[in-house]
Amino acid sequence: MIRRAADNLLRAGIMAVFLVLLVCVVWQVVSRYVLGTPSTTTDELARFLFMWLALTGGAYTYGQGRHLAIDLLPLSLNGRPRLLVEALITLLIAAFAGLVMVWGGGQLMLKTLVSGQISPALQVPMGWVYGAVPVSGLIILAYAAGNLVLNWAGKQVLTAPDDPEATRHEVAS
Repeated sequence: MIRRAADNLLRAGIMAVFLVLLVCVVWQVVSRYVLGTPSTTTDELARFLFMWLALTGGAYTYGQGRHLAIDLLPLSLNGRPRLLVEALITLLIAAFAGLVMVWGGGQLMLKTLVSGQISPALQVPMGWVYGAVPVSGLIILAYAAGNLVLNWAGKQVLTAPDDPEATRHEVAS
């Protein structure tokens, strides 16, 4: 229930960012080619929104089990060995998200905020733009924790829920 609410909230946020990005890009085209005066603010805003869209969208995609994966090894196994491989993969994903995205991205965000760097057109602190990295890392960590709980309960987790041959189910010991 909590995961479904979080999924819905994240999906709504991603759709809102996409809608604003779409409006920005359409306005850029109209202002440049119809009005003859390109908008610099929507150009910069579109770039920043795209960063947030790509990173949070990637985190959401991971949470839904629809991310790009080389799953030859897990799909070739059954039972407990498959669960162990899935747990290892989930732990590696969590390690990357935690170390690179949350810690490294957080360091970048904080250093940029402390330095006072601001964007040229919108005049917003660049640290908030770079905040997409640690925020997305935290989302991936939350999904990975949920996947580990499901894995511990004996359920396959690294597969898309709508794939009829790879749905989450109990694995015989």
